[in-house]
Amino acid sequence: MKWIWEPSQEWIEAANVWRFLRRLGLRDREEFLRYSTSRIEEFWARMVEETGIAWFEPYRQVLDQSRGIEWSRWFTGGKLNLVHNCLDRYVSRANPAIIWEGENGDRREISFADLHSDVNRLANYLRSLDLKEGDRVAMCMPMTPEVVTILYACLKLGLIVAPIFAGFGAGAIATRLADSGARVVFTAEHLERRGKRLPLAAKVREACARAPSVERIVLEWNGAADPSPTLHLDSEAPALLLYTSGTTGKPKGCVHTHAGALVQMSKEIHLAFDHKSADRFFWLSDIGWMMGPWTIIGNHNFGGTIFLYDGAPDYPTPDRLWRMVDDHGITTLGVSPTAIRLLMRTSNPGAYKLDSLRLLGSTGEPWDDTSYLWFFESIGRRRIPIINISGGTEIVGCFLFPLPIQPLKPCTLGGPAPGMAVEILDDAGNPVPPGSTGYLACSKPAPSMTRGVWGSAERYLETYWSKWPHIWHHGDWASIDEDGCWFLHGRADESMNVAGRKVGPAEVEDALMEHPGVSEAAVIGVPDEVKGESIVGFVVPRPGHEATPQFLAEVAGTLVHSLGPTFRPHALHAVRELPKTQSGKIVRRLIRQKYLGEPLGDTSTVQNPAALDDFRAR
Repeated sequence: MKWIWEPSQEWIEAANVWRFLRRLGLRDREEFLRYSTSRIEEFWARMVEETGIAWFEPYRQVLDQSRGIEWSRWFTGGKLNLVHNCLDRYVSRANPAIIWEGENGDRREISFADLHSDVNRLANYLRSLDLKEGDRVAMCMPMTPEVVTILYACLKLGLIVAPIFAGFGAGAIATRLADSGARVVFTAEHLERRGKRLPLAAKVREACARAPSVERIVLEWNGAADPSPTLHLDSEAPALLLYTSGTTGKPKGCVHTHAGALVQMSKEIHLAFDHKSADRFFWLSDIGWMMGPWTIIGNHNFGGTIFLYDGAPDYPTPDRLWRMVDDHGITTLGVSPTAIRLLMRTSNPGAYKLDSLRLLGSTGEPWDDTSYLWFFESIGRRRIPIINISGGTEIVGCFLFPLPIQPLKPCTLGGPAPGMAVEILDDAGNPVPPGSTGYLACSKPAPSMTRGVWGSAERYLETYWSKWPHIWHHGDWASIDEDGCWFLHGRADESMNVAGRKVGPAEVEDALMEHPGVSEAAVIGVPDEVKGESIVGFVVPRPGHEATPQFLAEVAGTLVHSLGPTFRPHALHAVRELPKTQSGKIVRRLIRQKYLGEPLGDTSTVQNPAALDDFRAR
């Protein structure tokens, strides 16, 4: 299919990116992208100026690679704080900092001045707990305005924030608390979903019993109203500890800095989403996923207004999302393909104007043509582009996104994001030709790349830098078509993407084996019409446990208790043994191919190939 959206000259000339590249003396998008990676230090220095990032002390060097590309440091010698940039300097701003709506219809509007006051009170409370710079503070919260208060109060004091998805089960929460070494956890008594109150504090208390570092669970606070100084922090001071999945072992804690996160998020809001002062920015997300902090920090660096919603997008009616767009004058709406696949079956956007929308956004998983075109036509009314972005928790930002000055095809991610030296490589590290699929890789550092995996330098190097020398291996399949449009095709590793939430097989398998009747487990991801991918599990029962439907239901319940209902398996089967290599590694790829009825290819490395017979779809 050819172009479905092409910007007018008037649209192009009004875009932030066009004005920026012209000020740089460049002629077009292609020249701008070449400049951004061939003169990478100059580009990022100019990006800092363009996005108005303020420093307490100027940096001396843009990029320091003296420890190797894998351990690059950015804006060295500089002192700043995210909170100074995103809040302190906007106290007198007239537009709201936050507009919020709850599932039950409650609404709140918070000014920058009121947010500033709330942050100071909480910061003073945190000071009373004798927390010190670099301590970790976790939050497992509903998507309420308090998440912004907690985020900024912690960052103001140099504390590292570890957001955790409130929909996780107690086991998944405990894993992240224990790994981070969090001293304090913020939570709420309950979540509200589809009119029901779901216990949250009780789940967090259960998790904390397995996380010995936690000293205090906070549901409410009362700090002094006095001004609380914003610390002057080193550019490389850690700000966020965000967890992503791993194909083996526990989830990985990705470490993001005050300068790196701020400059990357601000660049993306400014260039990809063309931030304007009157914007009202809404990304349907949870604070536990990267897009939560990204939305808050990226927009507030410009004094922008964000809209937060705590609830299901189709409750109490399937049109809830579209009604909120009209009611609140949302200008930028970001969603996952899974949400659109759900809403296109049940909702009626034609009953709403949606004329406040200026841009659409998406991320989290690959699109299919049908749902992408529905989003473009029924929500965007064919008049505005979809800024389809992709990167990850590991870079707290994007490797790929279309700029709003370029034409679009269905499902495309446009191309490399400015400043990101992205390539598509084969196993040998050579670029693949147009039309071929290869691995998404990055050959130069970027300010927001994680500064490691929390607690394990070896795991960081093995995960991201071991496939080719000095090249970041991201783990996605990608391709470029004959017109230069980039596309993604899912994960190249074994991690699963369930409704836009990535989870590693090892974490799911560990949760299944928490049931005393399970000796071994394996899981795979299979195509799902709504979620994109769903989980199918296989368990080997221990002697004395019969593989009855009741037994399998109990095992599935154990998984849900540990990881949360998002990761409930689509199907769960009992098998006699798992197929493994000589070294004992489960061959999940072959299990998936057998289950889906695909050709197996070479099975010579499998120690017990006959075991694969048990893995046919049932």
